[in-house]
Parts: sequence; structure tokens; C-alpha cells
Amino acid sequence: MTDESASPRRPSAEIDTTTPHQARVWNFLLGGKDYYQVDRATAEHLEQHVYPGIKDIALHARAFLGRAVRYVAEEAGIRQYLDIGTGLPTADNTHDVAQRVDPTSRIVYVDNDPLVLVHAQALLASHPDGACDYIEADVRDPDAILTHAARTLDLSRPTALMLLGVMGTITDNEQAYALTKHLMAALPSGSYLILEDGTNTVKPKEAAEAAQLVEEGQVYDYRLRTPEEITRFFDGLRLIDPGVVSVSRWGVESEVFGVPEMVDAYCGVAVKP
Repeated sequence: MTDESASPRRPSAEIDTTTPHQARVWNFLLGGKDYYQVDRATAEHLEQHVYPGIKDIALHARAFLGRAVRYVAEEAGIRQYLDIGTGLPTADNTHDVAQRVDPTSRIVYVDNDPLVLVHAQALLASHPDGACDYIEADVRDPDAILTHAARTLDLSRPTALMLLGVMGTITDNEQAYALTKHLMAALPSGSYLILEDGTNTVKPKEAAEAAQLVEEGQVYDYRLRTPEEITRFFDGLRLIDPGVVSVSRWGVESEVFGVPEMVDAYCGVAVKP
């Protein structure tokens, strides 16, 4: 790892530096500095030999986060965010975007990577009028997440549930859908689901090769889904235009430089009736 200056907020399990981790690989792809050599080697192998353009996916997915949070903050007046699968902090984290719209916004971050915990203080740099908290937990334990989140968020008020790049780690479709439904069921009408995950549609050959690496145990477990499978996460909710699309094409404010090329991560924003 290139930055070891931070001290843990709450010590947790020992960090495994011998196998690649999704959050650290993504941090490298985003131009961050919080990764180990194994993560860099994995990212470079994917980029150079398996999936050219994977860095574009990471960058477009991050840009989608900013546009989606800004939309629900400005257009829907959402002031509470439950961000599960946070990943390592970079520029324009959820609280940065939300609190620029309204400094009183409250954000709870959730991740199960011990390295994210080490750097959690960067995620907790809240505006004094708002609040941020960090939970070390797994999306597979939604009740624990909701119980802890309720210490910072008023879950009787509309809240944005954010699942960005995390549900692919739940490889069973029905379990993934059930977990999402469980979390949304705990939130009131007027709450939003912001979801993004990897697909196998834009570059199917490269996606198949990446999936083979997962099967061989060379990279972390991650299921690439079709756009139709990703759309199922929004069952029972009202999708905001343009619906489920590539992250590069959701909420793009100007096409003066042309329509962005699609990338293999699809997303959507939907409101609970």
C-alpha cells in the first residue's frame, strides 16, 4: 500500500495483503493511493490483458455517484444517505456531494474491508451542521446495518439507499434481490434506491474472460449481470428517467462532446412509492 500514515479508528481483522480486494483494486483504477502490490498487479492485468477499458468503467461509475446524489439531493430533497459498499475514500465521496447541496445532510457509510476502516476518518469529515458515521459490516447482514444506521439516521424519514458496485459480490441472484428488498422495506415512502453494478453486455467477450478469472480464483468473486437482471433490483419502485442504462449515460447534463460510449456497468435511480 502506498499510504500507511493513517491509524485505525476501531481496530478490526488483520488486512490481507496477499490477495486482491475489490475496494483496493478499484482505488487503483480511480487513481487513488490506498492499495497493495497484489491489487495493482490485478488491476494492471485486467486492464492490459483481459478487459481493456476497465478503468473507464471505474471512472464512469464514480461520476455516476456524484450525479445521482446531486439529483436526489436537489430534485427530491433527500438529506439522509445509507451508502453500503462504500469502498476507499477518494474525491467527491457521498457526503462531499450531499453536503454541498445541504450541509445538514447525514450519511452512514458501510463496508466490510478492514482497510476502509483504517481510512474511515476521511469519510467522517462531515460539515459541522451534518453528520457522518461508518459501520464495519457486510451487506449480507442487513438488520445489523439498519440497527446501527438508526443511531445517525432517522429511518422514518426518506433516505437514499446506495448500492454501488456491491451487489455483484452477492453471486446468487435471489439472495441479492432479497437483500435489496429487505433494506428498502425498512425505509419509508419517498426513499430512493441508487444502484450500479457490472454487466456482461457491452464487451461480452472480455466480460467472459474476466468471469473465467473469477472461476479460477485469480480475482475476487464478482457476478456480472445482464441489464435485465439489474433492472429486477428496482421491482416495486418507480424508476427515474432514463431508467436502467450504462453509468456513462445516466444524468449526463451536456452532450456537446457527443453521447458517451456505453461501459459495462449499468445503473438506475428509483423512488419508493
